[in-house]
Amino acid sequence: MRRAARYSPEPRDKRAFSERFDRQYSRFARAYDLAVKLLPTWRGWLRHAIPHIQGPRVLEVSPGTGWLLTQYAGQFETHAIDLNRDLIEVARRNLRRAGAMAELQVGDVEALPYPDTAFDTVISTMAFSGYPDGRAALAELVRVMRPEGTLVIIDVNYPSDANRLGIALVELWKRSGDLIRDMNALFAEFDLDATDREIGGFGSVHLYLVTRRKGP
Repeated sequence: MRRAARYSPEPRDKRAFSERFDRQYSRFARAYDLAVKLLPTWRGWLRHAIPHIQGPRVLEVSPGTGWLLTQYAGQFETHAIDLNRDLIEVARRNLRRAGAMAELQVGDVEALPYPDTAFDTVISTMAFSGYPDGRAALAELVRVMRPEGTLVIIDVNYPSDANRLGIALVELWKRSGDLIRDMNALFAEFDLDATDREIGGFGSVHLYLVTRRKGP
């Protein structure tokens, strides 16, 4: 895999990177919402997060238009935050239609407006590769997670068997602007334990379950 993996460099202009993604999501917010609702494969990927969500307090960062939120929000005290205002508004409508409740707000993953160790589960699905600074984002996600909590990440990365179809899909994501990082190395840098399971896309979609490393 190491020979096949060509990880992305962090962007030099992180603000410009975020602003470009923000404009894109504002332009395509409704189309994105429709695509998630109509594509069973995408929903199937997101569903892998549900068995690992434990309360009582849950935070979803970058929930998009909120499809995953509608599947679990009624069971916990649920909070969600996204940089894009249009996506948050669509997510609010979807939650109302589903009869589910969550506290939604606009904000930046690198400056989460929550106290330390506030949540039992923190979730980020199909979003980490769109964050301009992987280290800053991970630091914040872990900061707001309780000591015994779990960080659930679903995102695109290289398949462990380096199969051509999986690699081609990853390269397609990269061409769309996403940043493909060596996630397991990043978790190790933060002294975190993580399991890495491939859940779809010919091994290109990964489920990471991340916890704080226990002492000796």
